[in-house]
Amino acid sequence: MPSANNKSQVIHKIPPVWNERSRVLILGTMPSPKSRAAGFFYMHPQNRFWRVLPAVFGEALRLPNNAADAEAAKNERRQFLLDHKIALWDVLASCDIQGAADSSIKNAVPNDFSEIFRKAKIRRVFCAGQTAFKLWQKHCAALYEPLCQQGAACLPSPSPANAAWSFDRLLAEWKIILEWLE
Repeated sequence: MPSANNKSQVIHKIPPVWNERSRVLILGTMPSPKSRAAGFFYMHPQNRFWRVLPAVFGEALRLPNNAADAEAAKNERRQFLLDHKIALWDVLASCDIQGAADSSIKNAVPNDFSEIFRKAKIRRVFCAGQTAFKLWQKHCAALYEPLCQQGAACLPSPSPANAAWSFDRLLAEWKIILEWLE
């Protein structure tokens, strides 16, 4: 296994969360090593995604304390997304990356969003961070944005690397999602 200092090819193995009722598609870049190990999105304990997104709806999700609890938490998160008509995936199907550093991404290959856009009425795409947004614009926007009501928007990353954004600032920006779920 390569060290965190070396780039390695990563293939995205976490399936998207969505159904025909999904109206908003939230995209990250590529799952972090912690998320890949857990088999679900945004599972690094310092990532604020699972605190911010539920707070948009005035809710909270429990944080897992152990392996058994982690599986229940993944199911709770999956159901939360579906209940709120949110689809969740990542822009990339594979890339070369150093650890979780989006800035190190090379040889990016996008995911195929055809089925999601064909079966769900996605109104808007939201990218969690600048890198996801730039990769979406480069690899996917021309093909998929004509299938939405409006082009993609970039939301501030909930990553711990984006420490300049407080929880309250993130929450205020992420609330735009609500406008596309009505």
